[in-house]
Amino acid sequence: MTLRERISDRSARIGVVGMGYVGLPLAIEFAKAGYRVTGIDVDPKKVAGIGA
Repeated sequence: MTLRERISDRSARIGVVGMGYVGLPLAIEFAKAGYRVTGIDVDPKKVAGIGA
């Protein structure tokens, strides 16, 4: 399956590096759109605050 097909049928996995002012809202919107999202951040407090 091509990347284009995976994006079209929402089976693509999305990775977001940094859960700050840009990364967190971006990850949330991708998740709302139906994608499986993995967010990564070096700050353990941010990760714990998200409830990951």
